Amino acid sequence: MSTDNAVDHDTVPPANKGLLAVAAVLLAIPVIALLWVSSYAKAEPKLGGFPFFIWYQFLWVFLCSGLTYTAYRLVLRARPHRPMTDGRTDGLTGTGRDDLGGDR
Repeated sequence: MSTDNAVDHDTVPPANKGLLAVAAVLLAIPVIALLWVSSYAKAEPKLGGFPFFIWYQFLWVFLCSGLTYTAYRLVLRARPHRPMTDGRTDGLTGTGRDDLGGDR
């Protein structure tokens, strides 16, 4: 095995800290918005007979899932993928070369 194809599995590639910060802000938005109760502790305006307090919180269910998914995608982009193969196989189970260097 040559050292050119060796993958060091003990090192972590550098992450994009800016994207991770944006993901953290996206995750903090629903927490702050829902902890600030005085901003939505009222009955008016009503939507479909439901007071503002109810439909505002229900709206945050969908907003929170969208923000969480966006943060997840940003974290995936911020932390680059490191290949887990060391060059001896093509990445598929049961193919490539065995530990002794011979073909299967």
